[in-house]
Amino acid sequence: MHVQEWLETVPAVAIYALVGVVIGLESLGIPLPGEIILVSSALLASQHGEIDPVILGACASAGAIVGDSIGYAIGRRGGRPLLAWLGKRFPKHFSEGHIATAERSFQKWGMWAVFFGRFVALLRIFAGPLAGVLRMPYWKFLVANVFGGILWAGGTTAVIYYVGVVAESWLRRFSWLGLVAAALIGLTSMLIIRRRAKAAQVVQSEPDPVPAGD
Repeated sequence: MHVQEWLETVPAVAIYALVGVVIGLESLGIPLPGEIILVSSALLASQHGEIDPVILGACASAGAIVGDSIGYAIGRRGGRPLLAWLGKRFPKHFSEGHIATAERSFQKWGMWAVFFGRFVALLRIFAGPLAGVLRMPYWKFLVANVFGGILWAGGTTAVIYYVGVVAESWLRRFSWLGLVAAALIGLTSMLIIRRRAKAAQVVQSEPDPVPAGD
């Protein structure tokens, strides 16, 4: 069953709790489809009046902030052995290469890596625990965490909700032509995002040039 079809059978209060818990666990460092759940819930809210998008966005933001903070505390206490354990437990997400890429981002960008990491699937899982492992000052982490969590969760909810409202009205007018156009736009956007993400990962993985001797 599709995620959105399953969500249609769940009461509104349970959806708020589900979104907050899943996003919180993902932010804590457990690989879960938090973004898929949020997007599906926001689309559902645009089609059913029982779900309030404001409450949905607030629950998502709270889950993101609290989950990241718990992940930070766990990372600060667990240190490097925690990353090694996660690598064995979730090798696809916490491989040495992924950890190295995330660590370079933190060393280069600092608290901005926490802020913008909200919008990148890999860093969204790493941000809290890795910030704790690297001993980032908590006040810096908290500021980036709060603003990043609110902007990502609230912004995603708002954008998807209003796109869903407009798309539903538009599709009623143009029937299958609108559906085909929407699918093509979505597919094109996804391919562009994936290509840029791969290009960025290749650039980050390249070693720094060794300066020539005198």
